[in-house]
Amino acid sequence: MQGDGAVVVVVAVGGGLGSLARYAVARMMPVGPDAFPWATFGVNVLGCLLIGILLVLVTEAWTAHRLWRPFLGVGVLGGFTTFSTYAVEIVGLADGGRPVLAFTYLAGTLVAAFTAVVAGVWFTRAAVGVAVTKGSRDG
Repeated sequence: MQGDGAVVVVVAVGGGLGSLARYAVARMMPVGPDAFPWATFGVNVLGCLLIGILLVLVTEAWTAHRLWRPFLGVGVLGGFTTFSTYAVEIVGLADGGRPVLAFTYLAGTLVAAFTAVVAGVWFTRAAVGVAVTKGSRDG
């Protein structure tokens, strides 16, 4: 395939694979309506860590084929993470009379996800020896 068609295909295939992985985690870690949604929290934080690692590898450390980033980043990790489910779970907790748990989940996920991305970037740069130069966006 030429052009954007190949990107659409790899994103769709990757998204299917990532969604299947997320579904498997959710099946292994069922959650009750009043409990902290550990499965969603875990996949979102892990997905953010992996996107930090991936982006350093494919943009700074390796010469990657042009389809790797859309396949892995948008497709697999986009399908694996689920911030829409996160939003629905927050509303469910709040509407179910658990506003403190809802807020804890909301804030905790944001902090943990952001921290995971930053940690993934920093540790991967250190592991592969990518130097951050003065004046770069995150340096």
